[in-house]
Amino acid sequence: MGAAMRRIQAGNALSAFGLGFTVPYLYVYVAQVRDLGASTAGVVLAVFAMAALVVLPFTGRAIDRRGPLPVVVAASLLASAGALSMGLSGSVPMAVVSAALLGAGTAVMQPALATLIVWCSSPAGRTRAFATQFFLQNLGLGIGGLIGGQIVDADRPGSFTLLFAIEAAMFVVLAGIAATVKMPVSPSIQDPRPMDSETRARGGLRALLGHRAMVQLCVLGFVLFFACYGQFESGLAAYGTEAAGIDPATLGFALAANTAVIVVAQFVVLRFLERRRRTRVIAAVGLIWAVSWLFAGYAGLGHGSQAMATAAFISTYALFGLGEAMLSPTVAPLVADLAPEAMVGQYNSAFALVKQLALAVGPAVGGPMGAALHGPYIVTFVLFSLGITVLALRLGKQLTPVQDLPVLASKSRIVAGRRPDRDSRETSRDDNKAGTAA
Repeated sequence: MGAAMRRIQAGNALSAFGLGFTVPYLYVYVAQVRDLGASTAGVVLAVFAMAALVVLPFTGRAIDRRGPLPVVVAASLLASAGALSMGLSGSVPMAVVSAALLGAGTAVMQPALATLIVWCSSPAGRTRAFATQFFLQNLGLGIGGLIGGQIVDADRPGSFTLLFAIEAAMFVVLAGIAATVKMPVSPSIQDPRPMDSETRARGGLRALLGHRAMVQLCVLGFVLFFACYGQFESGLAAYGTEAAGIDPATLGFALAANTAVIVVAQFVVLRFLERRRRTRVIAAVGLIWAVSWLFAGYAGLGHGSQAMATAAFISTYALFGLGEAMLSPTVAPLVADLAPEAMVGQYNSAFALVKQLALAVGPAVGGPMGAALHGPYIVTFVLFSLGITVLALRLGKQLTPVQDLPVLASKSRIVAGRRPDRDSRETSRDDNKAGTAA
């Protein structure tokens, strides 16, 4: 990694560390420590999620017009203010406003940091760069949650204030790192704000919606996040405790197994994936997750011993982690490689918005099903996982060979940024020739 990339990855890890300090304890803090009630805690969590849905539609255009660095700095300072005020919140209005600031700031960071990684990496190195980001995020969240759990004490509000103060400090550090990053001049990107006159004339949203491959990727992304991340702490947790009789404390071990698999497997699978077609990797993830849901089905519906049910349930989370390790170097770089140069920020923001929608809808659908409709819940998400495989294979037909297999890329930063329909079949042939030469 170059100096700019090292700074970006370090800042990303520190911000994840700060989030890990507080996110697992936000509900308990509002409902019990500040004694604002369960309903207020639910509103605070909803505002935290809704703030992201409000700001993300405007984030991409700001990134592409101003550049990702000032957006990262502004978002970090906004999130820092939200975290600090949350630690001091003693009333409902202050808690709600703090959640809005924190949710908006952390949401804007995601596409801005992703765009920075695109700008600082070549097509060939982008897969490894995004895998490193995902690895450091999970490591930071895990370590932050572990240390935060040793500090918090429901009988001492000051311990939670300390957690939020540390989180606020981590965001300030991220802002300081971003402010000192010097963007490299490389074949990856020559201009700090590249302009595509044709795309600008057509309009950002119109160009994105007219890009068939990107639309299909967004649909695929919604299913991915709905069937996995949207179930972790809602439907799957409810199913485990209600159907499988899992002790609530075991959920912590399941999440730890998920994180451990990601941390251990990330760079092992990366060596295997770098020369595989992206869409086939995503299709394989769908099959792995289908098996993981079958493990969950055995845990709750298999009538085995409690020990076997617990092992199967933990295995479900571990298999999800393996799929996540395979997706991290695959999906995010594909979004970047599909984007025209002037719209990298808008494409990243659009995909982040799809992810946020899935994370909002997933618990709303999966929570009640996991708690009451045990058999239909498992069948539904086995079918969703198989749907991932089908959608991934269909997406592969829309991509050029270099988009699907980035090892073929030679010189250009983003290869074939437009949809591979009639207007790009000739480009696809040229890419085939370039790939053969490479």
